[in-house]
Amino acid sequence: MIARFAIAVVALLAAGSASAETMTPDTARRFVSGKLFSYTCFDGSRGAGRIFADGSVVGTIQIRGSGPMKSVWLPAGTLRVKGDTYCASLPGSVIEPCFNLDRTDDRSFRGSVTGLGFFMYCDFTRRMSVAGMSARRLSPAPAPPKLEGMTADAIGGAH
Repeated sequence: MIARFAIAVVALLAAGSASAETMTPDTARRFVSGKLFSYTCFDGSRGAGRIFADGSVVGTIQIRGSGPMKSVWLPAGTLRVKGDTYCASLPGSVIEPCFNLDRTDDRSFRGSVTGLGFFMYCDFTRRMSVAGMSARRLSPAPAPPKLEGMTADAIGGAH
């Protein structure tokens, strides 16, 4: 599952449309880094995620468009530049897939596996918010209440 999410995310850094503008790693970094994108892939997988400048990724994925939406976190250095392309270094993987990234408009791009872009790709669209939340940085959440002295029933632990 993590490999599939990483491929989707890296595909977030690739593309294969003839009318699209191919992005260099530097252009892709500026277009994508820190921004929220929803995505849909060739196999029906979908979700949303954010790629950070350090190559880490935080997001969600729903495999083949059915079943539960799962949260995924990939550590710093997962996505990295190799030559003129982005590649994914995945724990436990014997291959390091690389991606073509093509900007399709001012908010979207297609990411495809190098050499397989005609059938292994994801389309990404920038989102301004998640579930109605503002895109601007919010103040930190208040500290959780102290649970000392509370019963399991009071905190929802026993039924």
